[in-house]
Order: sequence, then structure tokens, then C-alpha cells
Amino acid sequence: MTVQIRKTYRDINPEMLFDEIQGLAQRHGIRIGETKVQTYPLPSGSTQTRIMMTVKTQGEQPQDEKECGDAQIISSPGGETKLLLDLNENIVIKENISSLQEDINFTLDSYEIKW
Repeated sequence: MTVQIRKTYRDINPEMLFDEIQGLAQRHGIRIGETKVQTYPLPSGSTQTRIMMTVKTQGEQPQDEKECGDAQIISSPGGETKLLLDLNENIVIKENISSLQEDINFTLDSYEIKW
């Protein structure tokens, strides 16, 4: 089963958000694997950024790591940045997912748009 963390932030640089997620995840036994950053020009002259990444468990050796999810960060020229993080709870224990979500909320709460 997949647990999904969805957040929308205002006035946060997508690369900073990526760095924060990477650091917080590492504290909970999760590491960011392959990452792809794409920047798209818009007719207005602004750009839009998309960061896609795989998420893995941390292991002593690379062969010990298991892919356990993926994440996307998408920024818009209007100042919104969205985070979508999917984690497989059959691989990552629920306590680590909950702790990660709490850390994300605490660290990035001032940027989050509340619906």
C-alpha cells in the first residue's frame, strides 16, 4: 500500500524544497536516489521547474537499498510549489512515514498553503 504526502507551498524555491525533503528523509532511513530536474520556459518569459526523484531505503551497501517510492516537486510562475511524495508502507515502516510527515509539517509549515 502507498502512503501519499501532498503539500502546496508558497514562495519557496523548488531546489530548497528538494534539499529539505532530502535532508528530512535521510533522518528517517530514506534516501533520495536518481533525480531529474527539468526547467520549462513559458510564453510569459517565466520558467516552471519539475524535479522527479526515486526514493530508496538506506542500506549499508547499494545492493541493500530498496526502491520504496517516488516524489515530484513542481513549481509554477505564480509562486506555488507542489510536493507529491509516495512511499510504500510495505517497505518503509509506518512510524518512519509518520515521523517524516511531522518533520515536513514542522519545518515547512510557514510556507504551506492551507486549504
